[in-house]
Amino acid sequence: MKNILFFITFTILLAGSCKKDSGSDTTSVTSELKCKSLDKFKWKSINEMVDNIHWIQQSCFRIEGAKCKIYTDPLSITQTDVANLILITHSHGDHFSPADIDKIAGPNTIIIAPADCNYTGKYAKRIVLLPGEEYTLNHHVKIKAVPAYNITKTDFHPKSNNWVGYLITINGVTVYHAGDTERIPEMKNFTCDIAMLPLGQVYTMNSVADAAESAKDVKAKVAIPMHFDLYEGTVEDATTFKNLLEGSVKVVIKTRGQ
Repeated sequence: MKNILFFITFTILLAGSCKKDSGSDTTSVTSELKCKSLDKFKWKSINEMVDNIHWIQQSCFRIEGAKCKIYTDPLSITQTDVANLILITHSHGDHFSPADIDKIAGPNTIIIAPADCNYTGKYAKRIVLLPGEEYTLNHHVKIKAVPAYNITKTDFHPKSNNWVGYLITINGVTVYHAGDTERIPEMKNFTCDIAMLPLGQVYTMNSVADAAESAKDVKAKVAIPMHFDLYEGTVEDATTFKNLLEGSVKVVIKTRGQ
């Protein structure tokens, strides 16, 4: 009986605390449970994760979680480090660089990569993921491979290669690293909190507008542009990307550097 009374009291209090944000539709459970305090807590976690994402160059990022350090597509590494996870999206030289992997791989580092990224360095514990497959590290970090390919420029990144992007869930926040991809239909099949999307229009997106629409497809709350200002794409493209998403998705343009 005490448990029942507690549950009723808790439900009444919760509904009352959320009622101000529910508008006139007080019968909607979804509206009643959408408290601003919960939104603020989630946004705090997302913003903290954004601060812990460091763009090095091209599609290379260092992502620092409470219990895990992740590098994506290591490139232009200037300082030695030890990663818990290294994620490789595909075998092109600006994404799969064994010399750069050597600088951040340690005896316990796990490398996740497509089958054709055959790293043979001193520390070579490698896991191959196909699109749709997952890997969990110590119950703290979940990695899911998702498709990454070209629809119109198929000579560069054909779907048949099974190259990937990644959904990285860490500290309760899901980060989408798109890899080299155009705007593909599969993007509408998953969600993320933070999306790292390529802006180059030679090998990846067909336009900056496509990159912006991709951020909306994956329901990102924050978008970080990548894969520009090296072989393709410009700094101005990043500004355009931000302007296109004004009012719908927060855009954070990172400064390159270790």
